[in-house]
Amino acid sequence: MASGTDCEAGGGQFLAKDCEMQNISAAWLYPIIVIAGALQAWGPPMNHTLRVSLENPWLASLVSFLPIEMPWWAPLGGVVGAFAVIAGLLFVGKVGAGAFAGLTITANILMSLAIDRFGLFGMQVHELSVGRIAGAAFMIAGITLISKF
Repeated sequence: MASGTDCEAGGGQFLAKDCEMQNISAAWLYPIIVIAGALQAWGPPMNHTLRVSLENPWLASLVSFLPIEMPWWAPLGGVVGAFAVIAGLLFVGKVGAGAFAGLTITANILMSLAIDRFGLFGMQVHELSVGRIAGAAFMIAGITLISKF
């Protein structure tokens, strides 16, 4: 990752693009991090569907695409996880490890609750309880404090 001095000194085209991403405004930065965290929640249900479609967990862990019957999105669990890795590479230095981890984990939990509630990606429905809602609210309050201070 480019440091501030690397960005100030100039460099190749790749370094210039990295510096542009480093200077992204907070209006874009935080939503991108939250989206990365939310997408991380999609990976496990997608991987579960892939495993069920292939009937073999070992084969499912090795496969990207096979011409067998499964939802089109089943093999994409790793791809959505890669988005979070890229966001971390680009932005953790700007917001800090605590804020980045807190934002992605909170977004992941909130998206996971939505996946459970609506049975997305073929998952069994798990209703929202008062405890789950309170836990989500505490996570939002916690990451708000971590990000601001």
